Amino acid sequence: MSCAPNNFSWVEQGKVAGLALPRYPAEYQYLLQNGVQHLVSLTERRPPNHDSCPELTQHHLKIADFTPPSPAQIDKFLSIVEEANAQGQGVAVHCMHGFGRTGTMLACYLVKHKKLSGIDAINEIRRLRPGSIETHEQEKAVVQFYQRTKV
Repeated sequence: MSCAPNNFSWVEQGKVAGLALPRYPAEYQYLLQNGVQHLVSLTERRPPNHDSCPELTQHHLKIADFTPPSPAQIDKFLSIVEEANAQGQGVAVHCMHGFGRTGTMLACYLVKHKKLSGIDAINEIRRLRPGSIETHEQEKAVVQFYQRTKV
């Protein structure tokens, strides 16, 4: 049996999704059954029961709560997504509740893949996932990523 993890939603169907911290084996099963083969954890520690679903490839980028990802972490996340998507595999990303760190990464994805400006990407993620991108520093990380990709 599987059940949807809290705050799970696709930002681009079959390619990249966000969610809150998965806790139960049934939530990992849900991800697999819904096209997610890669799970990117942005929390300080790996999620509980992360080893219950060996078919799900796990990636760990430690970002402290309420802080933005570094440029290197953003680049790493986007390369995980690109490599997985190139093989027809979906990626889900999570932090604790799926808002701050998760929303920041998802907005950077939109900047790169939908060619949105930093502000437009932030607004779109907030439309798709209300409550996302919680701090000014996280907003700034998206805008700076946009500026970095423009040159």
